[in-house]
Amino acid sequence: MIWETFGSVVLGLALSWAALRSLPGRLPSGRPVFLTGALGALFGAYLTHTALGSGHVLATLTGAVLVGAVTLSLLIRPRGRRLGRAAAAQ
Repeated sequence: MIWETFGSVVLGLALSWAALRSLPGRLPSGRPVFLTGALGALFGAYLTHTALGSGHVLATLTGAVLVGAVTLSLLIRPRGRRLGRAAAAQ
């Protein structure tokens, strides 16, 4: 269980790094992206481990990567024009 936890956090950080490298202008600064990726992967590992039980390390890490990717996708900003202060407040 400890190795699954450590592996899922490392995979979440690697996923965050890859997202920052491929989408630099559409994500916030590095700290929230790395935090979101690591915590999303950790939650995904917990969720998969709870659903499948012990002994499914590869499936648990796969679930960690999938949930980490979904949580990182929530941080992506849309392309196009940025809203000004007055438009964002309405």
